[in-house]
Amino acid sequence: MTTTLRTRVAIIGAGPAGLLLAHLLDRAGIASVVIDRRSRDEIESTIRAGILEQGTVELLDTLGPHSRARTVGHRHDGIELRFEGEGHRIDFAETVGRAVWLYPQHEVLKDLIAARLAAGQDLRFGVTAEGVEDADTTRPRVRARDADGDVLEIEADVVVGSDGSRSVARAAVTGSSQGGFFREYPFAWFGILCEAPPSADELIYSNSPDGFALVSQRSPTVQRMYFQCAPDTDTAAYSEQQLWDELQKRVPGTELLRGPIFQRDVLRFRSFVAHELRRGRVALVGDAAHTVPPTGAKGMNLAIADVRLLAEALRRLLLEDDERAFDAYPERALARIWKAQHFSWWMTSLLHVAPDATAFDRRRQVGELRSVVDSAHGRAYLAEAYCGWPFDD
Repeated sequence: MTTTLRTRVAIIGAGPAGLLLAHLLDRAGIASVVIDRRSRDEIESTIRAGILEQGTVELLDTLGPHSRARTVGHRHDGIELRFEGEGHRIDFAETVGRAVWLYPQHEVLKDLIAARLAAGQDLRFGVTAEGVEDADTTRPRVRARDADGDVLEIEADVVVGSDGSRSVARAAVTGSSQGGFFREYPFAWFGILCEAPPSADELIYSNSPDGFALVSQRSPTVQRMYFQCAPDTDTAAYSEQQLWDELQKRVPGTELLRGPIFQRDVLRFRSFVAHELRRGRVALVGDAAHTVPPTGAKGMNLAIADVRLLAEALRRLLLEDDERAFDAYPERALARIWKAQHFSWWMTSLLHVAPDATAFDRRRQVGELRSVVDSAHGRAYLAEAYCGWPFDD
């Protein structure tokens, strides 16, 4: 049994990028269908970090009462770089007049799903995309299958792949699901969630001889913390006491507040940029187009930046028959993507200890850290990139 749908824009993936794109298109009067292989509960309960740039929060403000980023999220006006036992605050407000918000990604998704369903969005959970066809025509098609195994075909004017790092849509754009520039880092993050109040008011990025550590928060009662580890580290390799000891020795000068650890995971570090972001009437956004290490907090923000550009390009294409912005989308998006790749690589290199680091490498790294914190221009560069580069519109 095959069901065929017709819409203006078919969006594969109900992550932040896909749902926000559907929202912005709806505001312009453009209909869309969003599909995702996961259930709503899976999407809303998968806990992920969330540092939102100011521009991201301003876009989420357009959700109206459904956006809780400013009310439930926590505004942060700075971060701390810690090395050689000393803390050095990077003041965002003072350097660039901007801020970030600590608001986990799954909470953003709850807001977006609630807003889209309230608006009558055709949002289909449990529907798995199997391929995209006819990309070079004006009527590309998504082949999919629902939870019962029935075939669904979606004909659209444009197909957008926002279906994550294992994107089905990517093959239609680049010719291969693996088609892109790739880098893997020789370390990972061991992350924990624990029941304890925040150990610090703002995030602490700590460079120590034993490796990197990040002290973050999720809520007034839950902390999220990470320390550098080998990519193949077993999450069961540490006792709870060993985890606390490992974190504490990497954050000298701050007494970590402890509580029961209820989640632990290992996050591998990879960078990826697809060879192409668009072919014909099929375009990629978010993790389908690129991934970055988490050090610079660019992942979700970069996806939102893609959507901002693509939504305007689709408005002009579908309502004004003007293809210029759609043609320019890859070049404009890639300019920001590669800046974000560089910033993420730089922050990662600045703060982590490479497995083969020598004594010279360590002293050079500390010199680089001092070059940042001792310079108004160095602090401003980090603050601008961390808070998000303004858009030229």
